[in-house]
Amino acid sequence: MFLNTVKTLLKDPKFRSLLYLTTLTLASGTFFYHSVEGWSWLDSFYFSVITLATVGYGDFTPQTDLGKIFTVIYIFLGLGILVGFVTPIGEYLIDKRMENIDKKMREKENSQIKNQKNPETEYQTRINLSGIIGKLKGKK
Repeated sequence: MFLNTVKTLLKDPKFRSLLYLTTLTLASGTFFYHSVEGWSWLDSFYFSVITLATVGYGDFTPQTDLGKIFTVIYIFLGLGILVGFVTPIGEYLIDKRMENIDKKMREKENSQIKNQKNPETEYQTRINLSGIIGKLKGKK
């Protein structure tokens, strides 16, 4: 379902721009930490992701002054970009869920209406049946 959501959202140019911007943000963080802090590519990418996701396990911390300054700026800018990217995904999933709930509610209401007995119609049917039964009894 998540991949279908992303496929659908990729048709939107605004969402594609947010995806590119998010990718660029993660790539720039990864490159920076690899270059300045001397971490491996994987460790640099890992730190970039957990920093923007605000997980912050504490297993990596910038040791250089430049790394610390960059991290502060990276968090403020990157977090805004990441939230901008994730929000449309959440909105789309919620909208789809609400559509499904609404559809089920309408189906249930229609089913109840079809199965609901109408007192006037039921009364008229009984009168008609009693008349038919009376005629049939009279023919004996």
